Amino acid sequence: MTAGEADSDITRLLRESAGGDAAARDRVMAMLYDELRRRARFQRHLHGRAQTLNTTALVHEAFLRLGGGAQPQWQDRIHFLRVAARVMRNVLVDHARRRTAAKRGGGVPDVPYEDGEWLPELKDGEVLAIHEALERLEALDERQARVVELRYFVGLEVAETAEVLGVSAATVKRDWTLARAWLQRDIERHS
Repeated sequence: MTAGEADSDITRLLRESAGGDAAARDRVMAMLYDELRRRARFQRHLHGRAQTLNTTALVHEAFLRLGGGAQPQWQDRIHFLRVAARVMRNVLVDHARRRTAAKRGGGVPDVPYEDGEWLPELKDGEVLAIHEALERLEALDERQARVVELRYFVGLEVAETAEVLGVSAATVKRDWTLARAWLQRDIERHS
């Protein structure tokens, strides 16, 4: 099956799932689970240190949030990845907030180590600082913020990010470079 056929199959299944077809939902979630798992695994390669939220936990929590409540009207794989990027970011930020609260006596237990898979260790304050800076960037340049979400939180390559956003690879490279520089300055300014 070619990539185009797979995307077409995913789009069809997403739409059937939105229409209430449970078998289509199960099949497409299995297909997308593998892709999100690969994307989440990318997270642990960004940094050499360990963190208590592993790949499996991140993907499972993202799927719970993606599938919870009203059934979303997914347009296609690209739409799903856009939403998944935001959800994965929120999972990481929520995890960092809980850990920060626990350090202040919140008593929230850590997620245990499972399957030897770890996400990169960012200090909880760093995750929150990135999240807050990304919110400020989004107010200035929404596309640059989406590029960071898709590249950093989902692990998409430049070409994949360009496809999801409907822009050229050169635009993604430029936005990625500008956004990283802006975020670094913003985080330094607010820390």
